[in-house]
Amino acid sequence: MFELGLLCPGEQIEPVSDALQALDALSVSVEDADARTGAEQALFGEPGLPPPRAGWQRSRVCALFSTEAAARQAQQLLGVQDFFAGCQPLGITPVAEQDWVRLTQAQFAPVEITAQFWIVPSWHALPAQAVHSLRLDPGLAFGTGTHPSTRMCLRWIAGQGAPEGQPLGRVLDYGCGSGILALAAAKFGARDVDAVDIDPAAVQATTRNAQANAVQLHAGLPEQARGEYQTVLANILATPLRVLAPLLCGHLAPGGRLVLAGILERQAQVLKQAYAPWLALTVTDAEDGWILMTARRH
Repeated sequence: MFELGLLCPGEQIEPVSDALQALDALSVSVEDADARTGAEQALFGEPGLPPPRAGWQRSRVCALFSTEAAARQAQQLLGVQDFFAGCQPLGITPVAEQDWVRLTQAQFAPVEITAQFWIVPSWHALPAQAVHSLRLDPGLAFGTGTHPSTRMCLRWIAGQGAPEGQPLGRVLDYGCGSGILALAAAKFGARDVDAVDIDPAAVQATTRNAQANAVQLHAGLPEQARGEYQTVLANILATPLRVLAPLLCGHLAPGGRLVLAGILERQAQVLKQAYAPWLALTVTDAEDGWILMTARRH
């Protein structure tokens, strides 16, 4: 592969990136051209929302092409476009051959949830202390145990397997992603688990992960969620959780427990108000600015 590098003002990022994709670039990435200098700029956006602007004041755009000729043709074609004004080619360089599978795998190590419960990629050996474990590889669906929200949910589920814990009963994982919470619930004694998501790719990932872990569950689209559950898990984001309040509470059996995550600390009050007509949410865990909120239906 060959990499075409371009230096572009922030306002040119979108048209240049679109043009590169139209010219059959294998991939297009954008980074701060002033990274690791005094002029470096941070771009922060709320989870689930776009960043405040599309790019930095000076961005380095990198496009990969399968041949050097394709990269040179793209550079030439871009150079005569009006929207390329102010941009500067940085050159074309060959990309060294690497074992990309091994390189990618090296970025993912086993994740400790508790001292005895670990999330382990399939290519890693189980840690010696792992009494409980899930085999989960990174994929298209969200959820590998590395995000604080997912870890807090998993810690809560693992706590139900402790002597002082309470049975999970029938479980609904709403917005299951990779199915990691549903898998953990099944591992820690849930008697019947439904895992649902609006994304068919997530449903497929959950089914594959259940097979890989020899776990029994039912994965499907949201309409598969039927009846009442003793445990309802939803690790999404604050805005959809607020909208879903009537639906999630409607699936909660008397005495059942609701577990919500994907919530920033400052969003706690908004969620409490949204769920107040049905139950009283409390913050039961916090990590790196994210919180876990739970409640019991009386």
